[in-house]
Amino acid sequence: MKRTDIHMRDPFVLLHEGTYYLYGSTDDNTWEGPGTGFDFYKSQDLEDFEGPFEAFRPAADFWGKENFWAPEVWPYKGKFYMLATFAAEGYHRGVQVMCADRPEGPFIPVKNGAVTPKDWECLDGTLYFDDEGNPWMIFSHEWRQIGDGAFCSIRLSPDLKEAVTEPEVLFHASNAPWTIANHEFGQEGYVTDGPFLVKNSFGETVMMWSGFSKNGYTIGQAVSKNGLQGPWNHPAEPIYDKDGGHGMLFRKKDGSLWLAIHTPNETGKERPIFLPIEEKDGLFRQK
Repeated sequence: MKRTDIHMRDPFVLLHEGTYYLYGSTDDNTWEGPGTGFDFYKSQDLEDFEGPFEAFRPAADFWGKENFWAPEVWPYKGKFYMLATFAAEGYHRGVQVMCADRPEGPFIPVKNGAVTPKDWECLDGTLYFDDEGNPWMIFSHEWRQIGDGAFCSIRLSPDLKEAVTEPEVLFHASNAPWTIANHEFGQEGYVTDGPFLVKNSFGETVMMWSGFSKNGYTIGQAVSKNGLQGPWNHPAEPIYDKDGGHGMLFRKKDGSLWLAIHTPNETGKERPIFLPIEEKDGLFRQK
């Protein structure tokens, strides 16, 4: 199958042993109804794909029942860890950690429950490793609960099973000059989606993240010279503002840098696309 045939939100690419693995939100409608699970696709060139294959299917006693969103898969200590968002009646939306021996899965919860704060509405967890190698989760504290969406950090235990620090706010959506208020679900607020952190050539920490600009769903970046502690600088120009978002950076087999996003941001029409990226003066831009 071709890339353009794949219906997916929140694409995430893992290159492992010469094969690209493409994960994402793959339910037909990720907003309503019970969640099915997460599928993945395999490719040698990111144009022709095999799949879909099952990466995760919930057991009957799994707490999450709906809004199966944004799986990321990270190699760590000889295994593969999936971070993904779930929700259910009686639970706040949160980020669950799962583990598998292979990138194909099957992914099994490291424990049955979200690692994000139990009384917060949270989503889109991503991993970050500090200079000492300690694992951290960066996630969004959702705008529907707090109005001005925030990105927060928690340090995780070495086995990724639980948070060992209290959450700290890194910044709010409205701190970026390109963001505008979004009107959804009968309320107004500033959206924070899809954080992804990398180091630039100066050793600074760069967070790519998504929100809304005057042109629709948009990806911007924030830069910190001091790791997660900040302060965070917010460039005025976004990376992509053509109604696409939830991006992550990866390198192809030839070492070139690419950005994976979904576009358009319209239910049923979302497709993964890959954009060539370059770094200039510490910031990441489309080539």
